[in-house]
Amino acid sequence: MQSSVLLDNFSSQSDSTPSLPDLAPLDNPIWNSLQTEHRAVALGGELALRFPPAFGPLTGMAVPSVESYDAARALAGPGGIVALFFSDPPTPPSNWEFVLNGFLNQMIYTAPQAPEPIRLTADATLRRLTHEDVPAMLALAKLAEPGPFAERTIELGAFFGIFHAGRLMAMAGQRLHLDHFIEVSAVCTHPDARGRGYARAVMTPAIADILKRGKIPFLHTLPDNRPAIHVYETLGFTLRRPLHLAVLRNNG
Repeated sequence: MQSSVLLDNFSSQSDSTPSLPDLAPLDNPIWNSLQTEHRAVALGGELALRFPPAFGPLTGMAVPSVESYDAARALAGPGGIVALFFSDPPTPPSNWEFVLNGFLNQMIYTAPQAPEPIRLTADATLRRLTHEDVPAMLALAKLAEPGPFAERTIELGAFFGIFHAGRLMAMAGQRLHLDHFIEVSAVCTHPDARGRGYARAVMTPAIADILKRGKIPFLHTLPDNRPAIHVYETLGFTLRRPLHLAVLRNNG
């Protein structure tokens, strides 16, 4: 989907911007991340892989099957939760319970260059986040709910945050890493700071860092989150395709 738009946009890019690679790995991004760039932390085997729980519940399957769900159950543990992305509607066996079942929009960066940095007010500071910031990041993620975020998620890529009066007010970073793509994730703003352009401001260095690595940014968002989608589109992201999101609890 949207392949002609992507090809048109990438054909006009400068030599310093990566050319468009095969997009097929993005159809199963969690699995392909755990098969490649994040293989060192992957748990599981040939049928199912997951990030360790301290990184979050993201789990991937080679192909959905009864055997793959059985392998994922072993990774989840009794009562455990996993989050999966599917190209087709998920059909888990009866011993799995849906915690969440819906759609995600997958968007890919098609702008010819990195977005311009956003000018902040003098009382706001933008910087790269470190392990010392993890408690503040966890608190912001709990409040703003950008999606799965755990104590070791920061180790998956570069994260950037905006501070005001010592408080973390917005953040964005990198999560899934594939051979040619890196996901922008955990984009969120404190309710007290919304409307200031902070989401765009924290995403800009995350995108620029990905492009400097010679890779292409992509992201996932709920299809009814129109304000966020508008920000992503103005930054240079284009809808690629919908995916199915399934958050499942192991009742087996």
